[in-house]
Amino acid sequence: MKTTLPTRPLGRTGIDITLLGIGAWAMGGNMWGPQDDADSIAAIRHAIDNGINWIDTAAVYGNGHSETVIGRALKEMPADSRPFVFTKGGIVRDSQGLNPRRIGERAHLRAEVEASLQRLQLDVVDLYQVHWPADDVPLEDYWGTMLELKAEGKVRHVGLSNHDLPALERADALGHVETLQPPFSMIRRDTAQDILPWCRDHGTGVICYSPMQAGLLTGSFTRERAEALPDNDWRKSNPEFTGDKLERNLALAEALRPIAAKHDTSVASIALAWALSWPGLSGAIVGARSPGQVDSWIDAASLQLDSEDLDAVAQAIETTGAGIGPQRPTI
Repeated sequence: MKTTLPTRPLGRTGIDITLLGIGAWAMGGNMWGPQDDADSIAAIRHAIDNGINWIDTAAVYGNGHSETVIGRALKEMPADSRPFVFTKGGIVRDSQGLNPRRIGERAHLRAEVEASLQRLQLDVVDLYQVHWPADDVPLEDYWGTMLELKAEGKVRHVGLSNHDLPALERADALGHVETLQPPFSMIRRDTAQDILPWCRDHGTGVICYSPMQAGLLTGSFTRERAEALPDNDWRKSNPEFTGDKLERNLALAEALRPIAAKHDTSVASIALAWALSWPGLSGAIVGARSPGQVDSWIDAASLQLDSEDLDAVAQAIETTGAGIGPQRPTI
């Protein structure tokens, strides 16, 4: 699809992506509380109408439901206006969405690809990623399967998600790791230490997830909201959403308000623009459960922070003590 938003190359894939993409985990309807499919489809359409040209999902999100919803949305769009579709395999859960197992066995990954294509109503997926390191087979086995899938034309490109630097090096020795999907935000900054430099040097595109730390950096999250999260929301028991860590994280979000006011934008957009300031990052995945949520962050797709802004963020990180990892990119 054509877009008027700024784009960056996704490593050496030949794909140019907008700096932000739609994250579809919550569209699966599990682990984030209830979600209406009509709202999900409306969010996808709204993001695409405003120039976002890619969407990221996974087979495990709602045990396939996220992919099914995306497939319904894509079917209603003209072919030339559809976004790039990225999905992931290698995790299965029980019927209640619990008890995850990481499976990389060759026959399993092949079956997962076929199931994902069926749910997405696609003949080929633009990017297929291994969601987490497998527990049942060595990395060399499941990465070899991924390279086979690409060679056979089942998927256009292959990548890894949630893999550390030693794993990247092992996989890349067998065949180029085209993309990586790690966590990265003002709170979870360790990815900038060695992962981003390695990927930049090796032509590996990076699309980070949770750049607003699952809502903590939106500027609208509160302690009361954290305490009221439903029991099936994974954040309920996450350390970043409780105790002293929550207080530090909320203080960091509050410290971003003057920077947001300077740019006439939201705290959420400042958090996104900060992540996108780091060399080596191709794009950031942002969750969207409604068109209104898209509106709250989409201006970050073209927002650029200056040195003064980055200094202010680094000072806020230092003062609040939030998170771990490097505090400021070099631009």
